[in-house]
Amino acid sequence: MNDALTDTLISRETREKLVLVGVALDGAHTDDIETSLDELSELVDTAGADEVARVVQRRDRPDPATYVGKGKVEELREVSLAVDSDTVVFDDELSPAQQFNLEKLLGRTAIDRTAVILDIFAQNAHSQEGKAQVELALLRYRLPRIRGKGRKLSQQAGGMSAGAARIGTRGPGETQLEVDRRRLVRRIHKLEADLRDIDRHRATQRKGRRRSRLQHVAIVGYTNAGKSTLLNRLTDAGVLVENRLFATLDATTRRLELPGGEPVLLTDTVGFVRKLPHQLVEAFKSTLEVAGDADLLVHVVDSSAIEPEAQVDAVRAVLGDIGAADVPELLAFNKSDVAPDAAKRLAARNPGSVILSATTGEGVDELLRAVGDRLRVVTNVVELLVPYERGDVLAAVHREGEVVAETAEDSGMRLRARLDDPAMARFREYMET
Repeated sequence: MNDALTDTLISRETREKLVLVGVALDGAHTDDIETSLDELSELVDTAGADEVARVVQRRDRPDPATYVGKGKVEELREVSLAVDSDTVVFDDELSPAQQFNLEKLLGRTAIDRTAVILDIFAQNAHSQEGKAQVELALLRYRLPRIRGKGRKLSQQAGGMSAGAARIGTRGPGETQLEVDRRRLVRRIHKLEADLRDIDRHRATQRKGRRRSRLQHVAIVGYTNAGKSTLLNRLTDAGVLVENRLFATLDATTRRLELPGGEPVLLTDTVGFVRKLPHQLVEAFKSTLEVAGDADLLVHVVDSSAIEPEAQVDAVRAVLGDIGAADVPELLAFNKSDVAPDAAKRLAARNPGSVILSATTGEGVDELLRAVGDRLRVVTNVVELLVPYERGDVLAAVHREGEVVAETAEDSGMRLRARLDDPAMARFREYMET
């Protein structure tokens, strides 16, 4: 993985100069394309390169051979020569054939948004799981794009000349291209097996959390919305916080006590982005499943973003892809210290949401109260009569639920408590109908 995209994007010594290309398809507004290109520019900056020019085209549909058509390819070649750029970056994913044709016609490297995001992930992955997930996504992306380049990669790997060949080795061998492809496939299978082992460990952890009866809250949101800052504010987790895209790739879980005294588990997740590559969604599925298993999603939104509602839609689209669309959601409009008016407008359009600044702490208490209220809605309020001699049961009810009222009676303690379904099943014999 150390050589990930080294021939396409990043030169650590001198920042590479890139030409960005956006295509407005099927009546899309040019303004939307410019906004998407602005985000692509931020992505390439995060990856360590600079935008030096951009080209926008309107088309009914992509050209099957070059995505933009031969006339626009010639324009791109001239622009690249004028600004001394060796790489052209497309805002949409290119097919392997389109990428090959573009590089042949342009005489320079052509990559897409997916390659840029994969490169950023490769730079930011630190844990064993994160590195394996990124490498798997990268290899799945590269496998269909392997092509022979000149005679060197098309020579036979069968080895020695016919006269000097050993018995059993004569005849056509594999091409170097086939060897490379087989090596990648073997590595992909190894990574998939490693990640299945990690996923089994995660499943064991999830079972442990369910047995603990602690409710689980996942923080989700667009990249750089302030999720890690919020986790640090609430739990002193010490998660790395940087003002850059995809600074956090590894999920972090901490225990948090809500204002009512209820303990919950709080997990930070990887940030989402428009056009998140499907290779990454697949590779990070085990990490992203934490959102699908949660009792509540705190969806953090950057109020200062140019199009915060478009970012909300992008996050919800990914949540749908990973099976988390039906998990209850609490919108939290962050960065009220930077954009207070925008935060108020967004909250007014989304009843039940909260406004906060994870940096200053303003609004965090309101967020915690809202989290407690939302979690109580998904639990059941029941009445129990527990004999005095069953102090262990009384303690378990207090531990696994929220006791709303408690009254001493002749036959025992009468409790009104909020319990989840597993706890209700456990204490059913003490419930009053």
